[in-house]
Amino acid sequence: MAIKRGVSFYSYQQEQFFGRMDYHDMAKEMHDNLKCDGVEIISEATVPGYPFPSKEFLADWANTMARYDLKPVALDGFLDPLRFRDHVMNHREAAELLKLELKLAHDMGFTHVRAMTGLPADVAERALDTAEKLNVAIAWEIHLPIPIKPNPAIKGLFCESPGTAVQDTVDFIKKTGTTKVGFIPDMGIFNKAPYIDGIERTLRHMEDKGLAEDIRALWKEVPLSELGTEIDKRYPGKLTQAEAGAFHWKKCADPEDLVEILPYVFSFHGKCHDMVEIPGKPGQYEEPAEDFEKVIQVLKDHNWDGYICTEFEGQRAWQDMGRENLVDEVEQVRRNHEMMRRLIGE
Repeated sequence: MAIKRGVSFYSYQQEQFFGRMDYHDMAKEMHDNLKCDGVEIISEATVPGYPFPSKEFLADWANTMARYDLKPVALDGFLDPLRFRDHVMNHREAAELLKLELKLAHDMGFTHVRAMTGLPADVAERALDTAEKLNVAIAWEIHLPIPIKPNPAIKGLFCESPGTAVQDTVDFIKKTGTTKVGFIPDMGIFNKAPYIDGIERTLRHMEDKGLAEDIRALWKEVPLSELGTEIDKRYPGKLTQAEAGAFHWKKCADPEDLVEILPYVFSFHGKCHDMVEIPGKPGQYEEPAEDFEKVIQVLKDHNWDGYICTEFEGQRAWQDMGRENLVDEVEQVRRNHEMMRRLIGE
């Protein structure tokens, strides 16, 4: 039983956009530099001809995985409710699309499909026979603002009943006895501070440049987790609602909440936005907004066996800048794996 490291190729979206990396390059980077083997992909971003790839692609994919000794872990699919021009996708149609994702995952060697966040239990039920036959699990992503413990007061995007979505799925698993339905928790649900990249973007675009400089100076004085509260105290009413949001943070789960659902967790999204060097510890890095340390400790304490796949998504906050200012995705992922190796105890 062991925690293993992987990468979501989503982390290299910018490199792919500019034509500097494709899945061959990403696989080589994992093997040569990250020394990890778990692969996660965004289906439409990696698979030409999705959802019906050619035999040539499937053969090349298999050869690439074998060449670099990699293991396909999660295929990220999407149940886009606005896919059709004349109506919102219904649950029956969502299940049929999920079946296509399961077939694709099977053909590419993945162990589970990341379905939409907050997947309704009846959609999973409609696709369950296919999952069982293909031996590919259905896992939906537990993403902010969805809590692990039931909280009916929680409202937000992504699903119909965010406050009870996790418990609804657990009830479904227990009712059916299936081992082919579960979760992919996202590290963002355990936030402990605002994201640095979001702060930087907001400061760049604030109309009141003097206030932006004052906030930057304040940032040097107070802990990152307390920055929003201090801004509210010192500059009440000075920020727009959108600006203020960048300096605040929220979580919807504690790491200990994982214990009850770990039997149903297939993998984790190791979300990170800003891998920065730890003061006084050259070559060691942390994500100040995420509670990786406590989450990994919970996983170790309960002998959880599975992959944490880095999901770097800090590039978008810099895409209002010139290419020379864009963040280095490859370096950020490498830093994330330095941190994970250290916390896991490799």
